[in-house]
Amino acid sequence: MAGQANSRDVVQRADGSWAVTKPGAERALYTADTQADAARRASELLRRDGGGELRIHGTDGQVRDQRTIAPGNDPNPPKG
Repeated sequence: MAGQANSRDVVQRADGSWAVTKPGAERALYTADTQADAARRASELLRRDGGGELRIHGTDGQVRDQRTIAPGNDPNPPKG
């Protein structure tokens, strides 16, 4: 999926747990008992991987929140 390589989704699984997924991946990167824990971990993963978009889905599967995560420890931050 072009343009979405650096994004993560937090979605509810059939068993009620929450998963962090990457577009095009077959398996979850991380699972948690709560949506908040999954969102926190997804933010950490995106920050480590250079930043990107985090989409948090509700229990109905619809995106209920979208956040842009800045890269962490950027050796060349923009001036300004």
